[in-house]
Amino acid sequence: MNRILTATAALMLATPAFAAGGEAFFSLRSTEFVVTVAFLLFIGVLIYFKVPGLIGAQLDKRAAGIKKDLDDARALHDEARSILSSYERKQKEVQEQAAKIVETAKREAMAAADQAKADLKASITRRLAAAEDQIASAEAAAVREVRDRAVNIAVAAAGELIAEKMSKADKNGLIDAAIGEVETKLH
Repeated sequence: MNRILTATAALMLATPAFAAGGEAFFSLRSTEFVVTVAFLLFIGVLIYFKVPGLIGAQLDKRAAGIKKDLDDARALHDEARSILSSYERKQKEVQEQAAKIVETAKREAMAAADQAKADLKASITRRLAAAEDQIASAEAAAVREVRDRAVNIAVAAAGELIAEKMSKADKNGLIDAAIGEVETKLH
């Protein structure tokens, strides 16, 4: 409070009217004096009702609110930054996994294509072998059939030739020899 009184006294002594030495400063006719008194009364009323303390408290409260808001904003900023880095890391991992999947799919497709080619070659080889076997079997059957016919024709021709040149007695002898041979083989 002493500081305020000292400041007020200094203000009163340092007015231009007091320095000019004209009309008396401490007169109600002096506007400077009236304004100075009104100002001092206004300051006194403000101090009496503790307005500077209230204003200071309001400013402190507002400063604390602003500080809290700044701290919250910093925390949100840090959280957003960590979430962003997490998503960037996840995106990078997903891209790497996608690249691996594509590479694996390419390898598997190439392996499947190679396997399909090998299977096709094996199938063609089997079918060719089966066809060659069928051809060989058909050839063997045809050769057998030709031989069998040739044998049948030769036997028939030989039989006719023998029948023409053989006598009845020779025929009966051959029949008896065949019967004897059959008897010895069956017993």
